[in-house]
Amino acid sequence: MAVEMEELVAQTILQGSDAMYGRFLDVTAGAQERFEQRDWKSVQSALKTRINFYDHHVALVSQQLKTMLDKQHATRSFLMAVKESYSHLLDDYPRYDIAESFFNSVYCRMFDHRNIRRDKLFVNSSQGGRIPKYPTPLLKRYPSQQSLIQTVERILDDTPFTLPWVNKARDVHRIVESLQHGLGPQLTNEITIDMVREPFFRNKAAYLIGRIDMANQTRPLVLPLLVNSHGELYVDACITDSDEVSVIFGFARSYFMVYAPAPAALVDFLNQLMPHKTPAQLYTAIGCQKHGKTELYREFLQHMDNSDDQFVVAPGIKGMVMSVFTLPSYGFVFKIIKDKFAPQKDVTHAVVKEKYQLVKEHDRVGRMADTLDYRHFIFPRHRFSDALIEELLEVAPSNIKLTNKEVHIRHLYMERRMIPLNIYLEQADDDELREAVQEYGDAIKQLAAANIFAGDMLFKNFGVSRHSRVIFYDYDEISYLTEVNFRYIPAPRFPEDEMAAEPWYSVGEYDVFPEEFRTFLLINPKIRALFDELHSDLFDAGYWQSLQNNIQQGQFNDVFPYSEVSRFSNL
Repeated sequence: MAVEMEELVAQTILQGSDAMYGRFLDVTAGAQERFEQRDWKSVQSALKTRINFYDHHVALVSQQLKTMLDKQHATRSFLMAVKESYSHLLDDYPRYDIAESFFNSVYCRMFDHRNIRRDKLFVNSSQGGRIPKYPTPLLKRYPSQQSLIQTVERILDDTPFTLPWVNKARDVHRIVESLQHGLGPQLTNEITIDMVREPFFRNKAAYLIGRIDMANQTRPLVLPLLVNSHGELYVDACITDSDEVSVIFGFARSYFMVYAPAPAALVDFLNQLMPHKTPAQLYTAIGCQKHGKTELYREFLQHMDNSDDQFVVAPGIKGMVMSVFTLPSYGFVFKIIKDKFAPQKDVTHAVVKEKYQLVKEHDRVGRMADTLDYRHFIFPRHRFSDALIEELLEVAPSNIKLTNKEVHIRHLYMERRMIPLNIYLEQADDDELREAVQEYGDAIKQLAAANIFAGDMLFKNFGVSRHSRVIFYDYDEISYLTEVNFRYIPAPRFPEDEMAAEPWYSVGEYDVFPEEFRTFLLINPKIRALFDELHSDLFDAGYWQSLQNNIQQGQFNDVFPYSEVSRFSNL
């Protein structure tokens, strides 16, 4: 009877994982219709809906198991037997990766993230990295039996879209010319192009993703597709540079919607196109962010086993809400919410968590870093510097538990490490300074166009990525742009008004005066001159009001995850 119960529990968890991913795929399958109908509001709501399926189904299964089981089953032998039964169910199962993470989530939910040990969870996969087969072939191959023009024609003809093309022949010739220019003499007749059968969708674009196999190398091939105001389809660019493709799949962008019944196989192919990206980054990019957390944790453990440096307080100006630490040899930072905030920070712990969730569910337009949150994270104590231990116990004692061998942190966020913008600006030469100021202003404007107001716009709250992009990463003061009241500073009534310690005008809770941005942003004369040249509109309340008006009228600005010079319209 006990064996039957163990098997029943395992089957119940797997059925819950299947139900969750089935709904995940249902929402994903609607991406093409939303794209073709240019229903951009539904694109954003679908993203949020899909993200929330996971926790919803974890809660359902956890409650079901609590009803089925009593305390006598919460023994180590029973739990290990459930895990073993579950492992057997995953043999030849196409979504074993997602199912293992789902098992972990149910276990953590049932035990309130306590009693978490490696032997009871799928810290390591039971399947040894097996690449599952797709129900239908993942790729479609286009061998070089025809001319390159005919091959590209076939690729576009094989897309599932129902919309007419603006000018397909023109797009084919543009793609061929771009390939010939970008690949040069390497592009011979002896090539093979493999394309993922399913398009990738995000925001207002669809992407055809594939690779070009040549005699001596392999290059990615990404064709972004857009829809014009007449409901006609066109190719916007042809991208074969690995770094540019990496930016398209970057950590500061919304998750793709791509129909992936066996995500491990898709991630394996994408990893061939972007070998510098880890499985954690690629799973997250295609919307499987919960399994991305699992993969990131596995990568973290592997890094710990192959390094010996100590965790330290992260460089930069200390935040008033978050304490941040990092491992110098590791590409991520760890952020914990402080117990008490500075008086000028009128937020609560709950509000801070809501802000971080808002960012995860919102269009990040390539300008907000994604974060993954963990509970009851355990570090080896000997890897923590004394200064870091002292800092954590001072600012967040309720979040920290120390033993002789371990540091337990009840809740933390992991985020890609970047150079803080204030530090970058101090070290930049003239060309780098100009590019960084341009990037910073573009980041503010693109976030605003996506209905996000950064709130605290100090340079210390932004980072510079390895691709020299400026990314926002401090979310405790963000709000929707449409919730802010942008005002001009009223003219003084009397000469004495300008000398008074208090403003001569009333200031509401949501009032913002863009003219004041100059005071705290433009201390450096070089930066001030660049701002006046490149982004002076940021200091004009009318500019912000016009952005609000666009959003209220349902206008969604285009923000392209590839360079403007790559776009065919700019050639």
